[in-house]
Amino acid sequence: MRGPQDKVTKSINIIIDASIEPLETKEIELAVKRTRTVILYRLRELRADGFIKGKQVGSGKGTWIWWSNKLRCGNE
Repeated sequence: MRGPQDKVTKSINIIIDASIEPLETKEIELAVKRTRTVILYRLRELRADGFIKGKQVGSGKGTWIWWSNKLRCGNE
């Protein structure tokens, strides 16, 4: 990670690691109780650093799903 992990980043990481299936951004947002902008920023940072994986589903500004590197998805 680029710097020390803050509470929001740690919470996101714990939630994603504990999940047995990919989570939508909205599900993480409800669990962490922060604004969507903060959540997306942290998720993208975690993805860029290789801690989690993410994928946009749907067209245009579709929904993003996020999962742990440890989770094996269908065609991963």
